[in-house]
Amino acid sequence: MRKSVLVLGLVAAIFTSCGDKKKEEVKKEVDTKVEAVEEKVADTGDNIELGKQLFTDKTCTTCHQPDAKVIGPSIKEIVKIYNEQNGNLVKFLKGESPAIVDTDPGQVAIMKANLDGFVKDLTGEELAALAAYMKSVK
Repeated sequence: MRKSVLVLGLVAAIFTSCGDKKKEEVKKEVDTKVEAVEEKVADTGDNIELGKQLFTDKTCTTCHQPDAKVIGPSIKEIVKIYNEQNGNLVKFLKGESPAIVDTDPGQVAIMKANLDGFVKDLTGEELAALAAYMKSVK
């Protein structure tokens, strides 16, 4: 409920202050702010546990381990690079931003197929929980 009120407040503030901005620009701005709110809400213990469960259930563990590269980069490496480059894990998981960790075309194709097959039906909150879990791995 709190999240909904925050999101609605953000949307209202953006639409009332956008002036002459094009609708597409406003939509992108709203989407970015909604994702930021979802990510902050996801950084709670329960959501980290949900993210951990989803990471296992969606077979992410097949390719990604906490400390070691298996088929894909380790969780720690992914988070490190996303932090260094100010990347957005949720946008990547949604397929809205390119890979920034392992950019080899073969690896990207495998990851895209996995995202399309296992992750595409997850909600924004579930994707934020996945990102929160990954960020929690120490």
